[in-house]
Amino acid sequence: MSLVEQVKQAGVVGAGGGGFPAHVKLAGKADTVIANGAECEPLLHKDAVIMERRAAEVVAGIQLVMKAVGAKEGVVGIKGKKKHAVEACQAACKGTPVRVHLLGDYYPAGDEYDLVYSVTGRLIPPQGIPLQVGVVVNNVETLVNIAAAAKGVPVTHKTLTINGAVKTPLTLTVPVGTTFREAIEAAGGLTTDDPVLCLGGLMMGQTTDNLDTPIVKTTTGVVILPRNHRVADRKLKPASIQARIGKSACDQCRYCTELCPRYLLGYQVEPHQVMRSLAFTATDKKYWNQMAANCCACGLCTLFSCPEMLFPKEACDASKAEMRAANIKWTGAAPTQPHALREGRRVPIKALAQRLNVEQYDAPAPWSDIELKPRQVFLPLRQGAGAPNKPLVKKGDKVKAGQPLGEIPKDALGAIIHAPFAATVADVTNDRIVLTR
Repeated sequence: MSLVEQVKQAGVVGAGGGGFPAHVKLAGKADTVIANGAECEPLLHKDAVIMERRAAEVVAGIQLVMKAVGAKEGVVGIKGKKKHAVEACQAACKGTPVRVHLLGDYYPAGDEYDLVYSVTGRLIPPQGIPLQVGVVVNNVETLVNIAAAAKGVPVTHKTLTINGAVKTPLTLTVPVGTTFREAIEAAGGLTTDDPVLCLGGLMMGQTTDNLDTPIVKTTTGVVILPRNHRVADRKLKPASIQARIGKSACDQCRYCTELCPRYLLGYQVEPHQVMRSLAFTATDKKYWNQMAANCCACGLCTLFSCPEMLFPKEACDASKAEMRAANIKWTGAAPTQPHALREGRRVPIKALAQRLNVEQYDAPAPWSDIELKPRQVFLPLRQGAGAPNKPLVKKGDKVKAGQPLGEIPKDALGAIIHAPFAATVADVTNDRIVLTR
């Protein structure tokens, strides 16, 4: 069986949050493979922990991908400040064609466009993917899962950081489908009576107050904030209110654009112009929407740059959605070179944490070998990009650890889900499978 098929059968997806099925990337051709260990979301540490503890598997995964795509060079992109992880990766790279590339402590160093340029000096075409410039990028945990898939081991567990308003911040590995409630209990419980969960981080994560939300293959961590925290309050504002505030208050100062990472790489991304779309309709709005097409949704404009605390990132999200719905394609030029002041305008993580007012939560969240054994797990049929699983089991069935629970329709993009432990199928619905020990 080829590596592509092994990875497909193991249900490996991008474990850094993107969720793109990993087997698709392995079918391409590239000269460079990059392990993305930048981990730039404030307060999350799972990638650093994985590199510290499983560096050999990361490097093994890189080499497997290199062989599959015909690459001659492998690179681990990692922030220089993660000293233990750097040392572990450097040791694992010895005697291999893989090297370590040190990154600065800025946000968003993990953006694929930024990472590929930092490592190779190549600019990905607008709306494009790394493969178009001869590069494959995978999160470090994805590479660990690829190495496991080559041995016939499917993805059944997830490593994540629990941080913020908890008694003991930590990073641990749990069965996929475990609820955040149980993971938070492992971190000693909450230190707030009214928690808001930032799933995937403060900047790009989704926000919920449902503690029974399940942990999935793309989960990188959770930062818990009190509901009255400024960041939680801003994220919970309805879209209509965000737009109304922007329409009335934006004075076109350009800070959102001048600090935009994609703009500084040379791409036509201008959030201040997108903000104009809030006051226009029809033809004019279509023009302003174009300036959002290459936005990476890093959230820097909304949560750091804007002096009036407006919502340019959310305006960009809405503009991109409108363009997709109307089937409007981006028609601008490709970048030729980065902005001359790019290096001087990078946003340090420390400055970002200060602006977010989360310095009190800036804890290491070290590895914990706590073994969670949830009585039930809740497995969404779709845990990444593409189509949901078509269930292969029904209520009352007995399943074994690692058993496939679904299949992806023929010729569709998607990733298979598996049972994390031996269990009974408690329920099968239109969107999830529930297992009970």
